[in-house]
Amino acid sequence: MNAIVTVIGNDRVGIIAAVCTLLAQNEVNILDISQTILQGKFTMVMAVDIAKAKLPLTDLAEELAKLGDSMGISIRIQREEIFNAMHRI
Repeated sequence: MNAIVTVIGNDRVGIIAAVCTLLAQNEVNILDISQTILQGKFTMVMAVDIAKAKLPLTDLAEELAKLGDSMGISIRIQREEIFNAMHRI
């Protein structure tokens, strides 16, 4: 099953490393990644494969949210179908 991870916040050193480390520790495979910095705001969207993840999606979402809180950024994960449905124009 695929999911979408979104990261938004003020730019700082180590955001990509921290998010990727947490995902790797939980056997989540990164399929695609896009990141940009616009006027000091960091944004990243990742497509990930959670089929072999060590944690259920709800627990993984909690871990990512905790990491985001500790870094002063927002990190969310959603099933790909839900993300796509919410962002269809």
